Amino acid sequence: MPVGHVYFKRLADGYAVVDTGVPGSAIAVLDALTQLDAGPEDLRQIVLTHSHIDHAGAAADLVAVTGARVFAGVLDAPVIRGDVPEPTPAYTPAEDELHRRITEGWAKADSPPLKYVPVDVELHDGDSLDGWGEPVHVVHVPGHTLGSIALHLPGSALLFPGDIIATAEGRAILGPFNIDRDHAVASFRRLVDLDPEIVCVPHGDPITSDASAVLRAATPESDWL
Repeated sequence: MPVGHVYFKRLADGYAVVDTGVPGSAIAVLDALTQLDAGPEDLRQIVLTHSHIDHAGAAADLVAVTGARVFAGVLDAPVIRGDVPEPTPAYTPAEDELHRRITEGWAKADSPPLKYVPVDVELHDGDSLDGWGEPVHVVHVPGHTLGSIALHLPGSALLFPGDIIATAEGRAILGPFNIDRDHAVASFRRLVDLDPEIVCVPHGDPITSDASAVLRAATPESDWL
């Protein structure tokens, strides 16, 4: 996607998608479905790891075309629905510069505006998702946003961390633009303790082998300072 990744998971009766990309990304998501020999009617679940525009931006358009159900963390659901404003992150100086460059690029791209979308299922820490063919545990990982969630598939040793974890220059790092840096670091450490072997990060290259060692070598406390 123009900003970050979208991941598909095959279900018993179709597909789930983890995050949706920025506004205007629905066409690309639907095109990816065709490459999986599936159509719009086969998208059953849209799981949003958090409320930011580069993750929830295409959800409304996808729902309009597919009828898929939207899942999101209970504390981010009001933002995704448009009931409350998005909290402003507390930028470090390094993050402030990165945000400036991203904002300038966004303006040049002339992206369509965000559309809010109803949340069908509000997820809590410890919840499970049905239909994925194996256990899927919802992990509340606050700090990036109030209601950020990760998805842990222990049978596959697979983790969808949301923006708590990113990768850059061959290593795992704390995702930038957090509303509470200390909580974000604590959430990062909680995900490390899950010992995943594959981590599908939204930004950067996915960690496809020996992810547990890569995460344990990370130093999120010093990232972006």
